[in-house]
Amino acid sequence: MNLAYRMRPQNFDEFIGQSDLVGKDKILRKMIETGSISSMIFWGPPGSGKTTLAHIIAHSVNADFHHLSAVETGKADLMKIVDEAKRAKGKAKRIILFVDEIHRWSKSQQDALLPYVESGLITLIGATTENPSFEVISALLSRSRVFVLKSLDAEDLEKIINSALQNKDRGLGSFKKTISQEAKDLLIRFSGGDARIMLNALEIAVTTYKEKNIKPETIKEVFQTRSAGIYDKKADEHYNIISAFIKSMRGSDVDAALYYLVRMLENGEDPKFIARRMIIFASEDIGMADRGALIQANEAFEAVQKIGMPEAQLILAHIVIYLSSAKKSRAVPNALMSAKKAVYDYPNEPVPMHLRNAPTKLMKNLGYARDYKWGKDYVGPNKELSFLPEKLKGKKFFNS
Repeated sequence: MNLAYRMRPQNFDEFIGQSDLVGKDKILRKMIETGSISSMIFWGPPGSGKTTLAHIIAHSVNADFHHLSAVETGKADLMKIVDEAKRAKGKAKRIILFVDEIHRWSKSQQDALLPYVESGLITLIGATTENPSFEVISALLSRSRVFVLKSLDAEDLEKIINSALQNKDRGLGSFKKTISQEAKDLLIRFSGGDARIMLNALEIAVTTYKEKNIKPETIKEVFQTRSAGIYDKKADEHYNIISAFIKSMRGSDVDAALYYLVRMLENGEDPKFIARRMIIFASEDIGMADRGALIQANEAFEAVQKIGMPEAQLILAHIVIYLSSAKKSRAVPNALMSAKKAVYDYPNEPVPMHLRNAPTKLMKNLGYARDYKWGKDYVGPNKELSFLPEKLKGKKFFNS
């Protein structure tokens, strides 16, 4: 068993972090102390304590605990637990089913769980790193309490490191090793708030290297194959970072925009995806304030396609600096939205007769294209007439 598994807290006295949920007189702690446990979903980043909390809850209320990984199991595994719960119905013990990564279950698999949660036969504890609003069916979500877990902060992670190095029974205390503060800070930073990653890296540093004091160089060696951060191109963090990137350019913060650009690239984001988003940005957030922005962004996309990585990052950095520094205007999207509103407010307004095409004599006789001039001095309807339908005459959508 690895260190992260051995050091898993057995009770709330050992649990570190999430004090707003499990601290004294806090909601989750009170629910457990009073035995009023209902189905719940833990939403939080990896290594924030979701699985550990589920184990502690089951132990605290003396429940039969069943653990399913949604990645490896399905409806058949669920039904085995349901059958066991039915056989045990009427006994004093509660049945708690912990479904790790519940967002990995399909809608039909989640539907299969619903009647047993609804009837109270099973108390569900689901864990997800994804937004449950999008990944958990609404019927199941409405019957569960959602608790949001946060990444552990540096102070919490430092306590976990110290505990692991001192604990002789389940930790690394028998090795009698220490760690410099600089190495500790580096270990925490490279772990990205994930206690599991941190503890397992610490175990490698302690058991593989001979030095009695763990130094930053050792931590760097342990993490040499790890990427620059936690980033799943289909997960929340992907959308969080691209959102921060766009908002930084919108706020003309060049440095922040460059930081998020590099963070995406170093974690394997498709450079063409980033370039496409900047083309959109050029119209949406700069628009008429800098009429060359769209051209520049489009040229950058073409260049990224031609050059490829790693050199394409120079092109992306170039256009990020340009777009971030450019004057901003929301006139284009505002005009578009105003026009859309008018279309929905007046969806079937007849096109003015003077703007209609008149390819036949009959149509001309009916007044199609009448009072429309197209000459060297003037193009358009007579000046008292409008290009817009009569009810929208004089309406302004674009304001520069």
